[in-house]
This record gives sequence, structure tokens and C-alpha cells, in this order.
Amino acid sequence: MFLFRLKNLSEETRLSLATVNVPLENRSYDIHIGPGLYGQIGSLAGDFLRDQHVVLITDEIVGGHYLNDINRKISEIAKKVDALTVPAGESTKCIGQCDQLWQQMVELGVDRKSIVVALGGGVVGDLAGFVAACFGRGIPFVQLPTSLLAQVDSSVGGKTGINLPQSKNMVGAFWQPEAVLIDVDVLDTLDDRNFAAGMAEVIKYGAIMDVGFFERLESDVDAILARDKAVLTDVIRHCCQCKADVVAEDERETSGRRAILNFGHTIGHAIEAVCGYGKYLHGEAISIGMVAEADLARRLEMVDVRVVDRLRNLFEAFGLPTVCPSGIENELIDAMNRDKKVAQGQLFFILPTAIGDVASVASPSKLILQDCLKRNSTPKANVES
Repeated sequence: MFLFRLKNLSEETRLSLATVNVPLENRSYDIHIGPGLYGQIGSLAGDFLRDQHVVLITDEIVGGHYLNDINRKISEIAKKVDALTVPAGESTKCIGQCDQLWQQMVELGVDRKSIVVALGGGVVGDLAGFVAACFGRGIPFVQLPTSLLAQVDSSVGGKTGINLPQSKNMVGAFWQPEAVLIDVDVLDTLDDRNFAAGMAEVIKYGAIMDVGFFERLESDVDAILARDKAVLTDVIRHCCQCKADVVAEDERETSGRRAILNFGHTIGHAIEAVCGYGKYLHGEAISIGMVAEADLARRLEMVDVRVVDRLRNLFEAFGLPTVCPSGIENELIDAMNRDKKVAQGQLFFILPTAIGDVASVASPSKLILQDCLKRNSTPKANVES
């Protein structure tokens, strides 16, 4: 287990630093959160990366902002750094891109003692993590997430993977990072659309397990949209703590506890696959999915309309879509039935029973599901009728 040398951090960074531990016995690791962390990589990760061969994987957009600085910082302590850049966007999470990266790593002399560093959003983190999990039957990797969605969700918990044309994240591996460094300053270069997409996963944590956090988000919309660093640091810390708690209970999604994180993802993943990866950002598809699945819970008499309205209103306050694409209900249902959440022929949904609580529901009827998708495919859907 790598131990961070916090004594070498600047006083400003130390005072603003938040830390969350993911307790997984010999796979435990720390998530460090705060402004200015990438400038402190030598102090934070020096004992870990020093004298190692580092493969730094990023995408074309993130690389344009941060690759040179991160490469220089890591080069000060590593034996060798090779940077590999992939195209930006969800379509990059494919087997062809994995193969290209593996071939490049062989040519660069990467071995089982080398380390992968993922510098980017959820696509880069998922892709680079899966590449690391498979190369040499598994080499270490570190997450440097640069999008809000990656910082609050996908960089934590060890789920790595790629998409198949028919199904999102169908191929993957559980492969925990050695460390996660979250620099909130990088959110300054994140465009409004991607920032909003990250808020979908933030809201999800309140919806599934913390009504107090949900209420705080309802009252802090303006501060969050203004990207107040102190507020963002605490919001990110809270989300990481929520996910760490769930992962510690159910690392590989065997007991059912980790499945609560799938709220909105059954319909959301189907939207991504049917509409084409990239038409909707992941967080946009998930916000649509959470509202539709909340309405499904209302239809099944698990919640009343007020829960659906509160979810919809909060997503819309952050500029997120809440309406299903229309006319593709059967295609969406077909895609859901190819999802990895199908078990023994049954399609499972995580549905709210209240703000802050959810339950697993197996295979609602196709007619109810069709009706739910249709009812939520127009901006003025009346959920009370």
C-alpha cells in the first residue's frame, strides 16, 4: 500500500485537502481531493511513481490542457514516462482502441512492473483501467480524473470496461486503482455541458442513500453552478465517501448492495446504446433514466408523484435533460434486455421508495415499461394521470 507523504505538501494544499479511504484490505487506497493537487504530484505520489516506467494515457482534449504539465511533474520522479493519446468521446471505449494501446505498450517495452496513469474523464479512466487490468494479467494504475463525473463516481470503485455496439460497459474487469488524485482546479476548464453531466451522478447519491445531501443540493444550486471551490471539494468528498462505503460492503456486486448505484442506469445505458454513443453524455442519459425510473416506481406505487417532481426539478436546475427520446420505446426495451444487469432472464431495476432510499425490482411488465417510456418522452408529461 502506497503511503502519501503529506508532510511535503504546501501549507495551502494541506489545509484544503480532503481524504477518503476505500477500505478493501490489501487493495485499499486513498482518494485525495482539493485544489492544486496536480502541482503537488511529486509530494503526493513520489514514493509510488519514483523510478518507475509510467504509461500516461489521456485524450486529445484533456491532453491539450494538462498533458505537458503532468508529464513534466511525473518525469521529475519517474524513470521513464511514455504518453499515449486517444480520441475524445464515448466511442473510444472499444476493443479496437484497447488493442491499439496494448500494441503501443508492447512496442514501448511496458512490463508487469510498469504503471498506467489515467489522465481524463470517465472514458479515459474506464479504458485505461481496463487496459491496465488486462496487460500482463494486470499492472497497477492511478486515476487522475478531470471531469466532475469521473471525480465523483467512475474513478472510484474499480469498475473498468469498454462498450460493445449493443450494450454499454458489457466487457470489463474489477481492477482497483492504487490511488485517486482529484484536483478540483481542473473543473475550471470543463465546459458547462460536461459539468452538468457530472451533477447527474452527484444527485444520484442523494437520491439513493442520503436525503440530507439531496436537500443540500436543492439549496446549493447557485454555489455549485458558480463552481465555488470549497463547496465543490466538499460535494466531491461526500460522493466519494458514499461510494467508498458501498464498495467496501460489496466490491464485486455480489450481495446486491453495490447495485443501488445503478439507479437510472438501466434506461440510461439503453438510451446511450440505441441513440449511438456520444449523442447523449453519460450523465445526460442517466438523468433521463433516473426520472423515467422514478416514474416507473410511481406507476408501481412505490413512491408518489412528489418524488418524481423533486428529482426532475433538481436535474433541470442544473440544466440536465429529463425527457426520453420518443418513438424508440421498443428499441430501448430490447437494449435493456441485453444489459449486463439481466440475471437468469430477469431485468432488474433499482427504483426509489423515497428520496434517499431505493429497492431492487425484477422485470416489470413490458406494457408498463412501454407506457412509462412514452409518458416521459414529451416535455409536458403528466405523471399524475
